[in-house]
Amino acid sequence: MDRQQLERYRSQKEEIRELQYKLEHLGEGGSLIGNDIIFDYSTGFPRPQAVVGYDYDKEQRLRARYEDRLLKLQKECEETEQWVEAIPDSQTRRIFRMYYLESKTQQKIGKKLHLDQSSVSRKIENFLKLHSMHKIHNYNNT
Repeated sequence: MDRQQLERYRSQKEEIRELQYKLEHLGEGGSLIGNDIIFDYSTGFPRPQAVVGYDYDKEQRLRARYEDRLLKLQKECEETEQWVEAIPDSQTRRIFRMYYLESKTQQKIGKKLHLDQSSVSRKIENFLKLHSMHKIHNYNNT
């Protein structure tokens, strides 16, 4: 887990809410009503006829696309949450939970934990640095 993945979490959670809304309201507002031209041969000659109707195929494609993206995002968010919850140090875990998962500012976190903002920032920086070095060390040993 790196800083970019942690920072993407907020955007992913927002996108999950957007996709859930789209799935719940799919087809509302006439977005899946379409028209097409068919040829009527009842008189022996092709006469163009306009038809209007609900595009069920488009609904299925959109639903499948939204559901696939939703599942992928939910999985990525779950991995981020599990990583944060696995941080061994209680204070660091709480800082990461509040900062990355709950979108609280470092100042608010500091107030809650009786630290100044720079201490919160240092805790985040030091843990990420330590984690990245540990990751590199494990990679070099394999």
